Amino acid sequence: MSHLHLHLHLLPLPALTAALVAGRGFAHKRDIGDAMRVLSRALPDATHQRDQAVALGDDCAAIRDGDGYLLFAIEGFVDDFVQRMPWFAGYCGVMVNVSDIYAMGGRPIAVVDAIWSQGAGTSEQVMVGMAEASRRYGVPIVGGHTNHRSDHGQLAVAILGRARKLLTSFDALPGHRLLMAIDLRGAYQEPNPYWDASTSAPAERLRADLELLPILAEDGLCNAAKDISMAGAVGTALMLLECSEVGAMIDIEAIPRPLGVPLLRWLQSFPSFGFVLSVRPEVADEVVARFHARGIACADVGEVSAAPQVWLRQGQETSLLWDVAAQPFIRARPAQEPGNA
Repeated sequence: MSHLHLHLHLLPLPALTAALVAGRGFAHKRDIGDAMRVLSRALPDATHQRDQAVALGDDCAAIRDGDGYLLFAIEGFVDDFVQRMPWFAGYCGVMVNVSDIYAMGGRPIAVVDAIWSQGAGTSEQVMVGMAEASRRYGVPIVGGHTNHRSDHGQLAVAILGRARKLLTSFDALPGHRLLMAIDLRGAYQEPNPYWDASTSAPAERLRADLELLPILAEDGLCNAAKDISMAGAVGTALMLLECSEVGAMIDIEAIPRPLGVPLLRWLQSFPSFGFVLSVRPEVADEVVARFHARGIACADVGEVSAAPQVWLRQGQETSLLWDVAAQPFIRARPAQEPGNA
């Protein structure tokens, strides 16, 4: 083990907490707050959301449609990622959108993309990556926008899905158990913080693993969910808890983690399959068992609390990660109506 990895393993909890807050993943998510602030001023009433079942700030927009909900989401990718890893960026364009749909209790229908590049040759690998993810996840690419006369490469991908019963970020309640489910059957795309449990996994298994989420919703076993993003496991939990106006004490050593991976690195990583779930305590064991039955690591990492503060615990030591009452994180607004009764 290198001296660097030894240091990261032994990082004191206050220093680890400070590193998470100062990290790039947290910074990018806080950009959402700027957009929320502008929209709150520009759209002061709720008339623009009259058909939406969840407030701004969730993984997808959810529009009531007959006996279910249409789901819309979009992901954009920073240009340095697209330039350094064009194939994987394209693959992620589909993969992360698919994950957003499933996190809301839905199933994907189709994606569209927008690509900017310096020429057709420079965007080819992006599109090849998207096509591979489209094939593996069984979600067709049905259109998009292309511009080969940009001064640098950029990518955005949007998705349409449908849910019978919603999972939202706004329905975690005090007393719920906070679970984290992460597929550890992968490896890093070194030297990056991307834990890849997707590109070499059997396609049928990928689809069946994700099907757990809408089934949990339809069986009434999960109240709130969010897919783990570049904010990492703890940052994603913070976003979900803020949306629900609650808090939690998170046992960071209980979070599923691959053997030998330093804790700080893992908490700043993006897993290709990872979800934070808020469930009633009486069903927590069953939910964990359903993930375990498919070979996916899942653990109870803490209890949701009424106070809107998110604490980290490591052994007997605790550290305040974020006090949402004192400082909003993404500034999500409560839903006008509960997404999940």
